[in-house]
Amino acid sequence: MTFRPALPLFLIAALLASCNNSSSECTTCAPKQVNLQGSVSGLVGFRLSLQNGSTVLSIPLNGPDANGNQTFGTAAPNTAYNITVMTQPTGPSQTCVVANGMGTTGTGDVTNIAVTCTTNPPRFLYVVNRGSGDVSGYTIDPAAGALTPIAGSPFSAGGNPVAIAVDPTGAYAYVVNQLSANISAFTINRTTGALTAAGAAPIGTGSSPTSVAIDPSSSYVYVTGGGSGGTVSAYVITAGTGVLTAVTGSLTAAGRLPFAATVDPLGENLYVTNATDGTFSAFAISSANGTLTAEANSPFPCGASPKALAMDPTGNNLYVANSAANTLTAINGLPVTASAPPGAISGSPYSTGITPISIAVDPIVNTVYVADQGANTISGFNIGGAAGTLTPIPGSPFAAGAQPAAVVVDPTSLFAYAANSNDNTVIAYTIDPKSGALAPLSGSPFATGLIPVAMAISD
Repeated sequence: MTFRPALPLFLIAALLASCNNSSSECTTCAPKQVNLQGSVSGLVGFRLSLQNGSTVLSIPLNGPDANGNQTFGTAAPNTAYNITVMTQPTGPSQTCVVANGMGTTGTGDVTNIAVTCTTNPPRFLYVVNRGSGDVSGYTIDPAAGALTPIAGSPFSAGGNPVAIAVDPTGAYAYVVNQLSANISAFTINRTTGALTAAGAAPIGTGSSPTSVAIDPSSSYVYVTGGGSGGTVSAYVITAGTGVLTAVTGSLTAAGRLPFAATVDPLGENLYVTNATDGTFSAFAISSANGTLTAEANSPFPCGASPKALAMDPTGNNLYVANSAANTLTAINGLPVTASAPPGAISGSPYSTGITPISIAVDPIVNTVYVADQGANTISGFNIGGAAGTLTPIPGSPFAAGAQPAAVVVDPTSLFAYAANSNDNTVIAYTIDPKSGALAPLSGSPFATGLIPVAMAISD
């Protein structure tokens, strides 16, 4: 057997130096990676993900801050690349396309890849009618904002329906029925907007459910229970059918009378208002099974009888409507950490009309709208950038119908809608793209069922 002597240390050092010297050629070194670069424009939503062929790129693109120059990934020199969209953004729902995404790398960086995003226009509006126990469905004219009843509307729900949520894919709608303590699950006909029951029967909840929220990945549904103790329940959405299955062991304690819930744009946290306590609870969402874990020091104070909440486009600021104080509390420092609890934004709380009961955030114009049930108005505020401070919109408050119970904004930020529980109507408004001011739409209001109390829009 022949033994080869080990290389002298000086020779090993010389070889390593040659590999680390960018000006030297080294046939045994790993090839230098080149950057796949370009730009993003029009992005408003969250969770946009790209892939290179079948390889998932590790950088998710989230919200308006991702617009501008971006490095999408790397590749070896002289190899083929094919950048495509793997997951479209939600919150709002958008469609993104890639230009110049396919080619073969050279020895320098690729710099001309362009990702352009447009917000999907609204298609359907659903209104929950507590008094008649059903859901009114409408087709939205994407250019004019007018509403036309969907064939077959209204659609039967359960006893005393009080809340509705549409999943980010626009495939399913979930209605919480307070008196019958269950959830009515529906599939949405993507052509007509008609609702069809998903599953053989509604699935049970805790006592006196009050609200429903869906995570951005369309995986989990969360329902707040206002009965004894106050709880949040989690359910898994069955892909392809929309049927719900309760997550084992998911019943989580909240404060007293949890009233409203929202999931942050990344699907990592759930926030719940506790009306009796004057607090909001913060929970971390398990990506593995959707279960909830209370954040350190949760719940946190927010105001008297908080009844609604919504997040701003950054996902860092939370707005809470305090129905007994006639104020809007603005909270920053989210998501919550043990070392950095949330705090009030400068100027908070902000005055609203009497009995604020519902909030909608416009992610494009950067505005907040609040339904003032006791004042028959909609209060409007402009959001002051990432700081989240609020200033009243010129002309605010805007006239609504009798006892507005819910307000929503369409994903393109062209229209807003207010459901008026005491005159059984929906008023449609156009949104001024510069000021955020609301103006009633010609032909509005539109008739609903009895006592409309909640709404949701599907693209």
